[in-house]
Amino acid sequence: MILQQLSDEPPLVQACFHKNLDEVRTLLQQKTEVNFQDAEKRSPLHAAAFCGDPEITELLLQNGARVNTKDNRWLTPLHRACCSKNDDVVECLLRHQADVNARDKNWQTPLHVAAANNAVKCAEYLIPMLTNVNVSDRAGRTSLHHAAFNGHIKMLQLLLEKGATINAFDKKDRRAIHWAAFMGHVDMVQMLVEHNAEINCRDKLMYTPLHTSCANGQENVVKLLLELGVEVDAVNVYGNTPLHVASLNGKDLAVRELILYNANINSVNHRGMTPLHYAAASTHGGMCLELLIKAGSDPKVQCQDGRTPLHMTALHGRFTRAQTLIEYGCEIDACDKYGNTPLHIAARYGHELMINTLLENGANSYMPGCNGMVPIHVAALNGYVDCVKKLFNHMADFDINMPDDCGRTCLHAAAVSGNVDCVELLLSYGANEMTLDNEGRTALHYAAAHVHQQCVMALINAGVDINLQDKQGCTALHFASAADVDAKVVELLLKYEAKPGLRDRNGYNAVHYAALKGHKLALEMITWTIWHLKTDSYHFDPTQPTRIENIHFILQILDSAATDLLRTGAPYSPLHLAAYNGHEQALNVLLGYIINLDICDMNGRTMLDLACFRGHTECVNILLQNRAGIAVHDSVIGRTPLHSAAYNGHTECLRVLLHAAEDSCIVDCTDDNERTPLMLAVANGHVDAVLNLITSGAIVNNKDIHGRTALHRGAANGHEECVDALLHNGAEITAKDIKGRTPLHFAAMCGHVGILGTLLQIGIMGDQEDNKGFTPLHWACYNGHDSCIELLLEHKMTQSKTLFTPLHCAVINGNESCVEILIEKLGDDIVKATDSKGRTPLHAAAFGNHYECMQILLNHGADCNCSDRMGRTPITLAAANGHSTVVELLLENGADLSLVDDDKNTPLHHACINHHAHVAMQLLKKINDSTTVNIANSELKIPLHIAARNGLVAIVRELLLKGSSVMALDESGYTPALACAPNSQVADCLSIILNHMMPFHNNSTYRINRSSLGKRVTNPP
Repeated sequence: MILQQLSDEPPLVQACFHKNLDEVRTLLQQKTEVNFQDAEKRSPLHAAAFCGDPEITELLLQNGARVNTKDNRWLTPLHRACCSKNDDVVECLLRHQADVNARDKNWQTPLHVAAANNAVKCAEYLIPMLTNVNVSDRAGRTSLHHAAFNGHIKMLQLLLEKGATINAFDKKDRRAIHWAAFMGHVDMVQMLVEHNAEINCRDKLMYTPLHTSCANGQENVVKLLLELGVEVDAVNVYGNTPLHVASLNGKDLAVRELILYNANINSVNHRGMTPLHYAAASTHGGMCLELLIKAGSDPKVQCQDGRTPLHMTALHGRFTRAQTLIEYGCEIDACDKYGNTPLHIAARYGHELMINTLLENGANSYMPGCNGMVPIHVAALNGYVDCVKKLFNHMADFDINMPDDCGRTCLHAAAVSGNVDCVELLLSYGANEMTLDNEGRTALHYAAAHVHQQCVMALINAGVDINLQDKQGCTALHFASAADVDAKVVELLLKYEAKPGLRDRNGYNAVHYAALKGHKLALEMITWTIWHLKTDSYHFDPTQPTRIENIHFILQILDSAATDLLRTGAPYSPLHLAAYNGHEQALNVLLGYIINLDICDMNGRTMLDLACFRGHTECVNILLQNRAGIAVHDSVIGRTPLHSAAYNGHTECLRVLLHAAEDSCIVDCTDDNERTPLMLAVANGHVDAVLNLITSGAIVNNKDIHGRTALHRGAANGHEECVDALLHNGAEITAKDIKGRTPLHFAAMCGHVGILGTLLQIGIMGDQEDNKGFTPLHWACYNGHDSCIELLLEHKMTQSKTLFTPLHCAVINGNESCVEILIEKLGDDIVKATDSKGRTPLHAAAFGNHYECMQILLNHGADCNCSDRMGRTPITLAAANGHSTVVELLLENGADLSLVDDDKNTPLHHACINHHAHVAMQLLKKINDSTTVNIANSELKIPLHIAARNGLVAIVRELLLKGSSVMALDESGYTPALACAPNSQVADCLSIILNHMMPFHNNSTYRINRSSLGKRVTNPP
């Protein structure tokens, strides 16, 4: 415990620190507060315990001192006594029931403190009173961890004797041996091992004790562990071995020991790096590198990004290590995966001595790297003048204007760096300031884009064309306008006659770029320049008094200047860009040059519209103060600024617009779809905007071109608060759209049960069917909204004139839970209901292949052999659509396969007609007589005709096995064999051939009218 000013403490605390027992006794007799606490909540008992006076401690306790009082770090006097190793005080406190399990803010008990401070005698007093010596602190560390970390052998012995767990781990899974190894306590590690501590144990990051000892360079522990046979090449979660860790931390003695014990010097981690990579990069890894390289570590190995150890030395400027690597055969011009050599890396980071080392050893200074840049490009790009000088002087025949793959020269690169000395140096070397890169840009474009004023000045002085446009039509002024907040580069360019009116390929000039970024100062300079260029062309002196007859002339000039700013070649004007992005200061500047504030962009939208759409209230205020039009409709959907603000719920913008509007009816303005702002606000759930509009007089029951009100939208999109607001303000709940649907329909079809309940509680009156006769219950069933169905059924919303029942709707979409609810609430009889075409819900289930729904219907008495108006049974529909699972279920429930529809087709006919061989095979397995397979339809075709015609080989074979007649004739007189023919002519030819192949006899099936060869075969008489 440290007291900043002991003299500021009360006399009792001072007496405790001075160990003056008599003074303490006197003060206590004078009724001094024994439990006084200072600013850090420390009491006199804390002081006595810390100072180690048992007599004063006893006296304080006898006079009512609280034995377990805590300071603001939750330390008790017992913690303090253990910290100071005052065992007599500990014994005294324990006699007075001090809490041995008390925890400080780090959850440390007195035993933790005693273990950390080697207070063995204190621990001996504490342990008998503890039930568990393995209690952990907030970090999960036990007393054994603290003893091991601090190297307290006797404490460790005591704890182990008292049952401490040798392999207990903290929250990072570190054992006591990890900490002992890290701190270099050799005897501690030896003792832990003797007590069966795991020597190859791992923490959460897979570090072993050998890793930790190597990390801290504890060579004696490293040697001990290696002698004990630990795994020398164990890898952690990053793939690093102990040798990697030692090399990274520059622990050469640990490296030496590891090499002696045959550690793999070329092992690679998950990034492909060897220990040599780390030694090359490490701050203190010089000796490690020497040891590794002499032990045979491969200096040419490349990691996953292609870097060799030499790259790593270049990265950190380790030039002496680089020399060593080169001498041991490291490839000096090896490229990483980006194509960069060590020389590129050294140039990138400005390591001049490294560059010198590499060049002296023959590094290729002309080798192109990333994007085709040679090292001098890289040095220039990063503004290292001395490196540029050294490289240039080394490259005797180097063309200073040599471009990289993007066409950029060293001068372009230096302009990006912003180092004017580098720019001037390159110009003195003969760099051409007018060289263009692949985008048609000079170095000036780059200097302006990066707002390097001095570089811009140097290039202008060198004679660069200040108004040169790149391939996109941008000048240096365009780039500066977009990037220069302080407008210093813009001012410089304008001073040297940069043309602010030049436009890029999209029609934008410098004003547009400045407005887009909201750079007020740049805008002021550019617009002022354009203004004066225009007024100078009219020889107008603004300092002269303005007469009335000159007003028209002035307005002409203003309009002309505005035209320069807002020429229609650009999709958006600067004002639109400023308004859209909320740059009110930029907008203010531009408004000083514009008369017509209702200029539209390519979509017919005004500045006010865009500002409202984005919710920039300040811009809206500025535009309204300048009398911008509120009732201006765009050319896309006819929206107004009010629509834009309402659509995104910008309530403050709405308030400002409505307050500024001269006509209160504007609140109900409509777009091309006759939608009002209120409809849009409700559709998107902006309740504050809705309330604002309603308060301003918006009509809640207006309809759009589809006949839908705001309430329809709220119900469809589930915005309950908006719906409540509309209902409280007279919204009509029975209003129908052009399809006859009410808000109740929309709430039910979209599953918004809360809104549905609200509408039903109000009390629905009148017809609730839409134009097709469907009720809200139909729609809820169709879309599978269980809660809505239950609610509607509770309110008896089941009446409908249409024969297509809610159960049909639920089944057709496979909503089995809805089916169960309907049957439970309405009874089993509904499963037999038929629609206008005589179809039952079972037909719908068969048609839609809804197995679960069909199972429910059958369990509740559905007739699997019922026919619709066309004579089709459920199995007929299932077979026609190839629904094998449904077919199987119907067959299990007794479906009759001999039933025919109006065309005399059986389910087997339909399966064959639609090429569903797997279903046909299912049906045939259930047919055990030849009668069913020989049923002829209205065209006299039996299933064999159709199967043969459609090439269903397996089905034809099965039909024949089932007794299907090969001699059956259809209405054309064709047998199944002739039905295989692609057309009637081929069938006739085949018939003729067959008749010539077979002898005629009285029982012949074939009969040819020889007077008319080629005609169809007729049935035998």
